Amino acid sequence: MSVPEQLRYSEEHEWVAGLDGEDGVVTVGITAHAADALGEIVFLELQFGEGDQAEAGEPCGEVESTKSVSELFSPVSGEVTAINHAVIDEPKVINDDPYGEGWIFKVRITDEPGDLLDSTAYAKLIEGN
Repeated sequence: MSVPEQLRYSEEHEWVAGLDGEDGVVTVGITAHAADALGEIVFLELQFGEGDQAEAGEPCGEVESTKSVSELFSPVSGEVTAINHAVIDEPKVINDDPYGEGWIFKVRITDEPGDLLDSTAYAKLIEGN
């Protein structure tokens, strides 16, 4: 399974893109590993909206699949600047393109990101599963 090198990862299987961006806004989604483990995603619910605060490590929503329901955790802290309403309306997009059109939300980070893994460390984490 591919683990894009330019992203950073949480141990809860969320990815973060854009940490090196000048505007401080990052994009968050769930990894292909998580999407595959869940199976077909049929429902996604977020506990916040644009303008709300996300807290790193805290639950921020639920992902429901044909197999189970899993909590979604924010890997970073900051102000939510965008929600991908396309994946709320059609959650299967996450299965089809988890690192592209399947992004879930964007955050203007206010605190330094904590314990995010690089692609090598994340690949080692999922090899153990």
